[in-house]
Amino acid sequence: MCLGIPARVEEVRGEMGTVSIGEAKIEVSLVLVDGVSTGDYVLVHAGFAIARVNEKEAEETLSLIKEMIADLTLS
Repeated sequence: MCLGIPARVEEVRGEMGTVSIGEAKIEVSLVLVDGVSTGDYVLVHAGFAIARVNEKEAEETLSLIKEMIADLTLS
């Protein structure tokens, strides 16, 4: 099973970019998604942006992930 995490594109430099996931900023390859711009949201898996997603979907998914983590730490 693989998991793509939504991330906001902070900077685009050719085929590479910087994305933010919460407070974390990571470098990812943008070669798999055409026309990515600063401010877009993308799904990130294994160092690659694999799809563009809308902001609402990204925020909902990140909220669910935070809830799951919170539930795990409370157990």
